[in-house]
Amino acid sequence: MAFESLSEKLQNVFKGLRGKGRLTEADVKEALKEVRMALLEADVNFKVVKQFTKSVEERAIGQDAMNSLTPGQMVIKIVNEEMVALMGSEKTEIALKPASAMSVVMMAGLQGAGKTTTAAKIAGKFKSGGRKPLLVACDIYRPAAIDQLKINGQKLGIEVFSMGTDHKPREIALAAMEYAKKNSFNVVILDTAGRLHVDEDMMQELIDVKEALTVDQTILVVDAMTGQDAVNVAETFDKRIGIDGVILAKMDSDTRGGAALSIKAITGKPILYVGMGEKLADLEQFYPDRMASRILGMGDIMTLIEKAESQLDKEKAAEMQKKLKKSQFDFNDYLDQMQQVRNMGGLGSIMKMMPGVSGKVDEAEFDQAEKQLRRTEAIIMSMTPEERVNPDLLNPSRKNRIARGCGMDIAEINRFIKQFREAQKMMKKLPGLMKGGRKRRGFGGFPGGGGFGGF
Repeated sequence: MAFESLSEKLQNVFKGLRGKGRLTEADVKEALKEVRMALLEADVNFKVVKQFTKSVEERAIGQDAMNSLTPGQMVIKIVNEEMVALMGSEKTEIALKPASAMSVVMMAGLQGAGKTTTAAKIAGKFKSGGRKPLLVACDIYRPAAIDQLKINGQKLGIEVFSMGTDHKPREIALAAMEYAKKNSFNVVILDTAGRLHVDEDMMQELIDVKEALTVDQTILVVDAMTGQDAVNVAETFDKRIGIDGVILAKMDSDTRGGAALSIKAITGKPILYVGMGEKLADLEQFYPDRMASRILGMGDIMTLIEKAESQLDKEKAAEMQKKLKKSQFDFNDYLDQMQQVRNMGGLGSIMKMMPGVSGKVDEAEFDQAEKQLRRTEAIIMSMTPEERVNPDLLNPSRKNRIARGCGMDIAEINRFIKQFREAQKMMKKLPGLMKGGRKRRGFGGFPGGGGFGGF
């Protein structure tokens, strides 16, 4: 996962600081030396690292930090504040005109950065915000990109304008503008072509489009896995065509984090969103303070709450509340809960956002928990509809049939059903367990949760 190595190294540094009653100047300098190495290994720009550690050192060696009752915590607080400032201090939105006017957003980036998928994700964000977006296929070199845009547009219920591969991007963009005006679209999103590397033809095409029509926002999509190279690409694009902001794609992958920590400082351009998965809903607003908290192992409870509110079905939550009060929770409800957790990114994603948990549970444990949930799902899917609604029907004969259906031992079926009944008893005592989504306490009480406590 993103920042995992950097986060672990920084937490080890801070662990040493917390253990000291008082800090000397030498303690601070030694800790910052390790911080500097961790940032450089995370592929953060050298100049950025130098300025960052200098700023932290100047503040940390000041009277307020050294004379604090908890100097170690004070240094960590300073590191957190400087990291937030490094990434831009506040969230930045894509600046659109009022809904009564037409806004044009041009997506740019290298081939393979995830630009086409991100264009669709952004269109989905605009649509959910009440806009009427039109996606425009301007990549004339990759027919697959046009097909990909159409498929994603169809999934989101968003129209895609395409003229195939026989017209120049400038012509396609102009025709799309006319179509958008006639059909009352108020956001036009241009998905332009990428190359394997920055070249003159690529830049000229983008310049031609910007000269032909008024582009309100030029958004660069970069692959977070490329680290420092992503910063260099952003710098080049900004100098040649001018960009208004950056979206970091593939932040859910094994990225070292250098791009997120360097782009704003080097280019002056804000990070707008981060792609956290392949699903069209996996695009998160970039909050510098929340990202800093994640990197420093402090969790990200606000993003978790927002994910819950956006992904949880309120009607189902209200219905579940009634069932819990009446002790009517059944296997179908359990399947629903597993789906809701998947929609929020899975157990691992949720746990990493919890304060005090990030970095303390290893990937192997997450994987084991996810694997156990899949086995549990297989057991339930092997039941008849009647058995899922009424667990009391599960006699030895039925259990044997279920075991054969899911390819598991009868002992595992019995163990799961026993856990399920215990969970039912617990839920009877806690009728407020899932009220409103915010008070969800999680899979600690659900069978097959892989041993994780409530969250």
